[in-house]
Amino acid sequence: MKCSRLPLLLPFLSDASPLSTRPEASRTIFSLFEDLKGYLSDQSVATAAKYMLSHSNFLDRANLLSCEQLSVRVCPGDICFIDFGCAYRNEAGYQHFGIIMSIVHSKAFVVPMTSNPSTFAQAYDETLLPNGKRHLMRIGKQNGMNKESVLFLNDCKFINTSRIIEVKGHLDTEGVLFSCIREKVKECLFHPHADLTEFM
Repeated sequence: MKCSRLPLLLPFLSDASPLSTRPEASRTIFSLFEDLKGYLSDQSVATAAKYMLSHSNFLDRANLLSCEQLSVRVCPGDICFIDFGCAYRNEAGYQHFGIIMSIVHSKAFVVPMTSNPSTFAQAYDETLLPNGKRHLMRIGKQNGMNKESVLFLNDCKFINTSRIIEVKGHLDTEGVLFSCIREKVKECLFHPHADLTEFM
């Protein structure tokens, strides 16, 4: 697919000088703000607000090493409210809850989650919905949450913990549910016989 903005920006991608000292680069880069305004104008109010909240959080948090600099302490098993930032289609983006599975060198491996009733209704359940989508895992209503939730197993990722806004609950990492989540994540990522279409 053609990237129409690449030719405009390509001359500047290796330029480490301050933007304020490069008038030509400034004019080109700032002209693209009109694209952003056009994009946001075509979105719902909710989507535009989520986008701008993620943008604001990025400005405030992008240079932080971890959420501890914001006096937020996290550990595996925590259910957190997280800003995942901009996302392509079928990716978890903007503000979502997520479960921290592990922390490695100040980055957290998280599984995004939602309480959207439509998504919950599509999720695999061995008894209630054996033909459901296996990349969605129901975890019920957990402490700190108002509704039943479902995990996006195929959206798990490492993040800088400065994306974490608030800790809302906790799962016992020695408990059955946490162990089940861990195994389902492994199955989704590494199962040698997985039909990839079922994870789409």
